[in-house]
Amino acid sequence: MSEAVVGTHLRENPFEIARAQLQAVGEAFGIDPDLIRVLSSCKKAVVVSIPVPMDDGAIEVFTGYRVTHNIARGPSKGGIRYHPDVTLDEVRALAMWMTWKCALMGIPFGGAKGGVVCRPKELSARELERMTRRYTSEIINDIGPERDIPAPDVGTDGRVMAWVFDTYSMNVGHSVLGVVTGKPLSLGGSLGRVEATARGSLYCIEALAGKRGDRMTDYSVAIQGFGNVGANLASLLHVEGARVVALSDSQGGVHNPNGIDVPAALAHKQEHGTLVGLANSEAVTNEELVELPCDVLAPCALEQVVTEKNADRVKASIVCEGANGPVTPAADAILESRGVTVLPDVLANAGGVVVSYFEWVQGLQEYFWREEEVNAKLHDIVARSFEETWHTHESRGVSLRLASYGLAVQRVAEATTTRGIYP
Repeated sequence: MSEAVVGTHLRENPFEIARAQLQAVGEAFGIDPDLIRVLSSCKKAVVVSIPVPMDDGAIEVFTGYRVTHNIARGPSKGGIRYHPDVTLDEVRALAMWMTWKCALMGIPFGGAKGGVVCRPKELSARELERMTRRYTSEIINDIGPERDIPAPDVGTDGRVMAWVFDTYSMNVGHSVLGVVTGKPLSLGGSLGRVEATARGSLYCIEALAGKRGDRMTDYSVAIQGFGNVGANLASLLHVEGARVVALSDSQGGVHNPNGIDVPAALAHKQEHGTLVGLANSEAVTNEELVELPCDVLAPCALEQVVTEKNADRVKASIVCEGANGPVTPAADAILESRGVTVLPDVLANAGGVVVSYFEWVQGLQEYFWREEEVNAKLHDIVARSFEETWHTHESRGVSLRLASYGLAVQRVAEATTTRGIYP
């Protein structure tokens, strides 16, 4: 087991996990060890100091990161995370996973990620804006529509992307629509982007249900995390007739085995800022939610929530990784031995980067698509990627995770070999 990251929610070092996954893929798929060594390292990692005048007149200094893992298949792409537990190794791991995600989806990006160590909920809007603009200024030479394209992630949203877009554009002297994705619609955002990650997860669950001969109305679902991904996935599943039996946010969870009224949960969260106290439900902790009886468990919050300590108590037959890295490798092995199907993160939550790619394309063309077009194109890409992963899973007799990572790493390795190593 890799060493725990002290002082964070991370029980194991995520970059060590990512590198171990890559090593396992290299061995299983017979990829040249020299290429695996190349892909095990990140191309660039920038650490910046972000001094910010606070509302009380004091100056707080935050630490920010921007990491590019690989650009063999195109400019790098990846979110910006605002969270107190952000570490450089976490950002490196997320950048590597983004490389595999883009390759699996067949879109021409490499992987990147950014983060600022902060508590965004404790900052005023003006403090958040000043911090974002200074962070953008510090990494401005490392981002751009043909270089590295940020997007929202945990703790950030369209408003934050608008500040990044404006700061970059003011510095270059003209509006650059393609510098970030996840922007508000009024600034060149794409229809369907907000729901895209959750919609991609829905398409994967539907595809797996088809393989198993199930109907969506047969499924009970527990969703951990009620941010952009979790809340939208709950809404989409509710519309499709699945029974959402548990939901949670950072303050706690709610459970009703007969099904939660999802629109009421959304309204309660909007009014009270938390799911805690939702009518017609009983309280559960985030840890308890993972072990509740259900057909589908969707961890949509942070990494490493299913570990070797609780994997044997997971009662779901399907785990859909709405978050990045929520299941540790040790837990993966336990779940596989118990016959639990894991829809891996690089497949199950790739809808966000797919529609970010659509937004980038629309921004470069300055021609925008209808929402029906966006969703149809998203479905085509996710469905194709699922089928390719499923075929590899069956033909090689490997897990869906190893199949998806194998396809992705092979594609990046091929691009690296074709381009050659300069000079």
